[in-house]
Amino acid sequence: MALSSANAIGYKSMLDSLTTAVLVLEDDLRIRYLNPAAESLFETSITRSQGLPFSDLLMDSEDALNTLHAAAGNGQSYTRREAEFTLTSGSRLTVDYSVSPISLVPTELLIEIQPRDRLLRISREEDIISQQETTRILVRGMAHEIKNPLGGIRGAAQLLDRELNSEDQREYTRVIIDEADRLRSLVDRMLGPNKALQLAPTNIHEVLERVRTLLEAESKGRVLFLRDYDPSLPEFRGDKEQLIQAFLNIARNAMEAAFENQAAQQDESPPTITFRTRALRQFTIGHKRHRLVCRVDVVDNGPGIPPDLLQNIFYPMISGRASGTGLGLSITQSIIGQHHGLVECESEPGQTDFIIFLPLEDTP
Repeated sequence: MALSSANAIGYKSMLDSLTTAVLVLEDDLRIRYLNPAAESLFETSITRSQGLPFSDLLMDSEDALNTLHAAAGNGQSYTRREAEFTLTSGSRLTVDYSVSPISLVPTELLIEIQPRDRLLRISREEDIISQQETTRILVRGMAHEIKNPLGGIRGAAQLLDRELNSEDQREYTRVIIDEADRLRSLVDRMLGPNKALQLAPTNIHEVLERVRTLLEAESKGRVLFLRDYDPSLPEFRGDKEQLIQAFLNIARNAMEAAFENQAAQQDESPPTITFRTRALRQFTIGHKRHRLVCRVDVVDNGPGIPPDLLQNIFYPMISGRASGTGLGLSITQSIIGQHHGLVECESEPGQTDFIIFLPLEDTP
């Protein structure tokens, strides 16, 4: 029996109470019904959408629409896993959905949609946190193995330097000492901050404003900085100086990449960096759910990060620039991790967005 009959009233009451997004489409794929979960998912309402083609809710989903037409034609059910929908607002959704015919003449389709983005993000974040911990253990072990012989090499060079009478020969021992010091400094930087956090009430906007001021001075006004702050964000317990260093690493990388891209493309538009803050409630980072989280976006209009590099940019010694050391983002991830937060990156040509999540309540 079609949902349009009088008996549909009882079904509608049940569907309205579901957390699963449910839509009913007519045989020409016009929208007959959305439950509240579907209204939230598609960022619309039944009043605005009823009678509209389903394609009005989606962009670039030709394959999904063709499959729906086929289901309406042959009356067969089917399921899709991890399909991607792009809404007219530009938002992208990864979903599992099932299509079931619920009447024969005319054919109506019942679509059940389960968003997967949250589960996929949690899984991805758990992988990132696991990779960070593995990398930290490997780097600390490697640092220990490097620093021990370096100390012996430096000590032997100092002893040899005292025994030599020729200034020309001492020049070689000083090169050994200087290079040993340089390598030791490099290893220390790979390890990241080695002092305990100095926690105190911290305002995230003060941190970002300090970063902006420093980079404005470095760039001599050649970078356009845009700010989109949520003034309702409360203070949290953090190490202000280390957080400044973490955000400075991200924003400086963005600025340098934008300058290089501008020179290579001979583009007259100025490098632009946007700082954006938002509050997220009941948000999960890794496996832990937080009552309130601060999301910070650092967005630049540079060339973007190649996909093959994007998955590895937080590892030490990985850099997309010839002049980069590959340590800045690794250090940033370490500092944010000590604050029980996480750094992610989304990039495409012309825009790179570093997303930083920081819990705003005390975390043991």
